[in-house]
Amino acid sequence: MKNQQRISIEDIYVFCKKKGFVFPTSEIYGGIAGFYDYGPLGVEVVNNIKSIWWKEHVHKRDDIVGIEGSIITNPRVWVASNHVQKFSDLLVKCTKCKQAFRADQLIEEKIGIKTDSLSPKEIQKIIDEKRITCPKCNSKLSSIENFNLMFKTFVGVLESQEAIAYLRPETAQVIFSDFKLVQETSRKKLPFGIAQLGKAFRNEISPRNFLFRCREFEQAEIEYFIKEKDINNCPYFKEFENYKVLILSSEAQKSNKKEELISLGEAFKKGMVSSKWTAYWLGFEHRFLTNLGLSPESLRLRQHLPEERAHYALDTWDIEYKFPFGWKEIEGIANRTTYDLKAHMKESGKDLTYYDDDSKEKIIPYVVAEPSLGIGRLFLALLFEAYKYNAERENIVLDLKPKIAPYKAAIFPLLSNNEQLVEISDKIYNELKSDLNVFYDKSGSIGRRYARQDEIGTPYCITVDFESLKNNDVTIRDRKTTKQKRIRREELNLHLKKLIDEEISFDEL
Repeated sequence: MKNQQRISIEDIYVFCKKKGFVFPTSEIYGGIAGFYDYGPLGVEVVNNIKSIWWKEHVHKRDDIVGIEGSIITNPRVWVASNHVQKFSDLLVKCTKCKQAFRADQLIEEKIGIKTDSLSPKEIQKIIDEKRITCPKCNSKLSSIENFNLMFKTFVGVLESQEAIAYLRPETAQVIFSDFKLVQETSRKKLPFGIAQLGKAFRNEISPRNFLFRCREFEQAEIEYFIKEKDINNCPYFKEFENYKVLILSSEAQKSNKKEELISLGEAFKKGMVSSKWTAYWLGFEHRFLTNLGLSPESLRLRQHLPEERAHYALDTWDIEYKFPFGWKEIEGIANRTTYDLKAHMKESGKDLTYYDDDSKEKIIPYVVAEPSLGIGRLFLALLFEAYKYNAERENIVLDLKPKIAPYKAAIFPLLSNNEQLVEISDKIYNELKSDLNVFYDKSGSIGRRYARQDEIGTPYCITVDFESLKNNDVTIRDRKTTKQKRIRREELNLHLKKLIDEEISFDEL
């Protein structure tokens, strides 16, 4: 089962809207760029992703605890983090039609030059020398300027300078400002992490590519703290020492080389990866993404060039997915050192140190890794991975993993006008829906009902037929292979759960 051709971002957008995965927000009023609503199917997939992320990163681990921070904080948080001063993109405007564009994106689209490592002066020089004009009306562009991406608001009844606050542009800073409270109340010892899932807001100059670059989005983020002297003392490193991934190091990029398949242990030995902790987190996150359904061939780990790194980072990696519009980041992993805690200590005047029982000294914990995942970007990548046209069935099959599919099963009476078949189907539906999100459908031919469920990713269809009346069993159909098996009614719930949790395969039923 393969795509006949590579689908585009426009194809996915149309599919999502048509099937109820994602809608443009407030469409009846013309919508608003960079904002989307998740529909009945999309919200189920997103909630499944978030639930699995939390389970794998918090509940299954002893070294990570979670918080849920406020979207609006004291504005001094963003002064300390340098967001007020530096969180900006380069803006150019058309001198005639007044349209605004991101300067770096404009260069990449017009002449195909990568701009990640270029300074504002270099970007301006390219615009001038290449005579890049407005994509809308071909008029001259203004000089570039910095545009701060934070959304401003006011707290209280007065719209004054003193009342200015910001919608958070990332979830990380609340973790740092809460660090002392979290550490003391959870009684965690280094190494440990703090996790958070939540909304962030960025006033993007040019939102684009559907869910990939939005103005409102959701992050799943961890700040992982260690003692700085233990940067290569990672007790979990061996788990991923032989784990192979596609790596594009900063040195390879400088030499115009392609990514290479290499084990994380070998990458550390060669100096590609700066620490054992970094190698561990790269492996852990890569495995998490592949377990959700992304193919290893479509993922690569790209290291930021030194001039590309954020001011707070010692080393940064992007886990990139191969979208139709190129290799693009879905998750970043940065070594933030002690930068943030020091910055908040300086701005607040409060002590955010950690008492080290070994050295009997107060130390500033070191953030060796910050895995930061874009939920919307992951959702988009999973749809691209799963969306397939099946020539034999002549329909779309959304090949999602059962654990993230919106519905886990659909229940059909073979004939909708047969009272006995409908009665049993109703009973099965009500039995299953207390534990699983299931769908009931008695409209149309059985083939059409299968096709509808294939298209939205439902992994299993359960049909009540005349044999069910005699033997107290049902037919279960596997979306991926279209194989069918008979299964006893009393065993249905247990077997479905095992299939969804990947404890057994369909052939093992």
